[in-house]
Amino acid sequence: METTDVLIVGAGPTGLALGIDLARRGVAAQLVERADALFPGSRGKGIQPRTQEVFDDLGVIDAVLASSGPYPDRMVWRDGERVGEESMFERFEPDAGTPYPAPRMIPQWRTQEILYARLTELGGKVAFGREVTGLAQDADGVDVAFADGTTVRARYVVGADGGRSGIRRALGVGMTGETVDPAPFVVADLRLRGLDRVYWHAFPAADGSILGLCPLAGTEEFQLAARLPEGSEPDVSADSVRELVARYTHLAAEDVTEVRWASEFRPRAALADRFRVGRVFLAGDAAHVHSPAGGQGLNTSVQDAYNLGWKLAAVLEGAPESLLETYEEERRANAAAMLELSTGVHRGEVQRGRATVQLGVGYRDSSLSTETRTDPGPVRAGDRAPDAEVSGGRLFDLFRGPHWTLLGATAAPRAGVRTLPSAPESYGPGVFLIRPDGYVGWAGETATEDLAAYLDGVGVR
Repeated sequence: METTDVLIVGAGPTGLALGIDLARRGVAAQLVERADALFPGSRGKGIQPRTQEVFDDLGVIDAVLASSGPYPDRMVWRDGERVGEESMFERFEPDAGTPYPAPRMIPQWRTQEILYARLTELGGKVAFGREVTGLAQDADGVDVAFADGTTVRARYVVGADGGRSGIRRALGVGMTGETVDPAPFVVADLRLRGLDRVYWHAFPAADGSILGLCPLAGTEEFQLAARLPEGSEPDVSADSVRELVARYTHLAAEDVTEVRWASEFRPRAALADRFRVGRVFLAGDAAHVHSPAGGQGLNTSVQDAYNLGWKLAAVLEGAPESLLETYEEERRANAAAMLELSTGVHRGEVQRGRATVQLGVGYRDSSLSTETRTDPGPVRAGDRAPDAEVSGGRLFDLFRGPHWTLLGATAAPRAGVRTLPSAPESYGPGVFLIRPDGYVGWAGETATEDLAAYLDGVGVR
């Protein structure tokens, strides 16, 4: 029987991001995927500013920026005529702490290619064509069975295997949710002629259905997204996709020169009742399913992985097992908030922009957030640690890597903690301990015994 410290099931953005984080920490991890190759479609195409910061830390931001582009404005068409354009996002001025101020568009298949290349660069790999058929856990580990008759023994398992997660079903964990929209949707990647790539083109119909054609940055393709009339049955064959374009737009079916991928779905919002059962964790779509409106699903999923990776590595290195309890505590509450946000954007109740860039996501109520100052400034324990100009460069350059960082101390309290003599003025007064995932874990007036106790609790010795 094969053995590993961590088995990750699912090679989507969640599993790949987790694999990268564990690989750079030297954790023995296996990543398995039921399909024979990476996902081929564009489905999750928006990368929010907070996720760009995560990608900066994971070493893939340059490739993501090079392969992506800004979101275009929307052009509305009626009866073959342009009738007006509108911004897809609320405009706001970013502050100095935000190096990546706007969402970027990149098809999901390309994001996964970039993450996969980074994983292999770090010595990791994906075993494709390996379907999990069952699991059983005890006090020391998890035995995972595969369709080919093999078994892997892992100390921990992470189910990142999508909305129809077999790991979630094997655990008996239910999902609570609602239908966001009663209408069926079709999404497809295609190539066409006769339409510019400047705008995200929208073709609304009188019955409330609508078809959109969005140019996918870094490619020659468009993403088609269509809300069909209620009660209709989607057909995602190439000929039917061509017919959809001809029905809703001024283009002819033959103007669609290639249909590369197509799928249908019905928007829903659902949250797993638990994110952890013993030594098995759920992450990404296995834990929460979003409407694609607002671009929250993939981003929330990557941040699940970013939250869990350092905690798994710490516990494997001897940190208290209780550290893993904070994964569900922190991420389930945030996923619930992001589900509500996605649903609000889908229903037109929330505008894309300041609310959807995820820079305000934080953990102030977490048991891992310790605020000991009597008069905290703008940045508090549990908040995202913003960027800033510091002596010799930028703060994010100091944060980059798998370590902890202490701002406001001249000497490192432990090995593996980087220090800066003072925190930037934008943080306010105090000493700030920054977690490996870029959030303030502990904040105090000075480095005290409370800080030492906190470091003991998270396994920094």
